[in-house]
Amino acid sequence: MPELPSHQKEELLTLERLAQRMDRAFRVPLLGVRVGWDSIAGLVPGVGDVLALAPAVYILFRGFRMGASAPVLARMAANIGIDTLIGSIPLAGDLFDVAWKANTRNIALLRRHLEENGIKGEPLPKRLGKRKFSSLTAPRELRLSPAWAGNQSSQRKPPGVRRHPLGRPM
Repeated sequence: MPELPSHQKEELLTLERLAQRMDRAFRVPLLGVRVGWDSIAGLVPGVGDVLALAPAVYILFRGFRMGASAPVLARMAANIGIDTLIGSIPLAGDLFDVAWKANTRNIALLRRHLEENGIKGEPLPKRLGKRKFSSLTAPRELRLSPAWAGNQSSQRKPPGVRRHPLGRPM
């Protein structure tokens, strides 16, 4: 995957640490399952789920500020909604919180989106160097470039009578 700009790397690392605290901060010794503050706060009826919602919404907001697209933000919001809705069920919701880990899912979505869109922002020569190239698989940008169009148009001109610039036959 391509390298992200340093400010996005730092922001993602900060959000990953927050998600780690919320979803996987502690290990249950006998079970080997990791739980976080989200699962622990969910044990308190009503208030715990609302408190656990705040960091999840913060991650969503930071994703918006970092430039995540609307479909990615919608998926992140759906993860938060599922976590909140099912997590509000006593005991069964707390077990679901342990398994679902919505914050970790959202950070993974955000990272994947930013890395994929980082490719689109790279200059054309750098992108061309990363993949195989042939005239059959030329990227769209190259096919639209004047150099490419000039090469292709000279081959596609229908044969005809060349005329003098003033309209006289040669």
